[in-house]
Amino acid sequence: MEFPYEKDSKERLPYEHYLKVYQGLKPEDISGRTGIAYDSDTSSFMLRLMGVTYRISWPDYEVRHLDREDLGYYPLENAANARILVLRYLTEGASAPATGKFLTYREVPWGEVYFKQFQGRCIFRLAYGFGNKLPKFREVMEKIGATAVSHGDAGFEFEFMNGLYLQFLLWEGDEEFPPSAQILFSDNFPVAFVQGEDMAVVGDVSIGALKALSQ
Repeated sequence: MEFPYEKDSKERLPYEHYLKVYQGLKPEDISGRTGIAYDSDTSSFMLRLMGVTYRISWPDYEVRHLDREDLGYYPLENAANARILVLRYLTEGASAPATGKFLTYREVPWGEVYFKQFQGRCIFRLAYGFGNKLPKFREVMEKIGATAVSHGDAGFEFEFMNGLYLQFLLWEGDEEFPPSAQILFSDNFPVAFVQGEDMAVVGDVSIGALKALSQ
């Protein structure tokens, strides 16, 4: 993926850095650490993101979706933040089984430090984006294969990436109270992503995809 403006260092420079690291690693080592399947015949990884299977080539990091032609939006092909996040996971992350427990952002080791930023970037964005549009929220969550949960006025659980799960919970607003939301992470997220910023990007990518798919 090319970043067209030299001034776009916020995304271009991290992308170039992690791409170089990715190209210097052995794909078998990446697969062993992350649990992402690697096919040596095609020199590519197979990764799921929000209900879509992608083929990711090594070492050039070309990405192509392999299913869900009906969706029309594919974060790993369309969104720079998603591409950088997955690069970071492939270069630094590790897999671990989830126990079924879910964590709030504040419950992860560095969550209290970054909570205000996460609240603004993700929780408020989810609440005000869908809190007064619960039918549309249900429609788009079902579109990505999410499963309804009993929490909130509308709540869904979905696989963000291989073995990593999110719960998006919404409470509808009314004339007296604004809409509210909660985002919960399966308890293996702190193993998969070692930096607090990554968890906020997970929220950014997820909500961005929901908004794109709701159009």
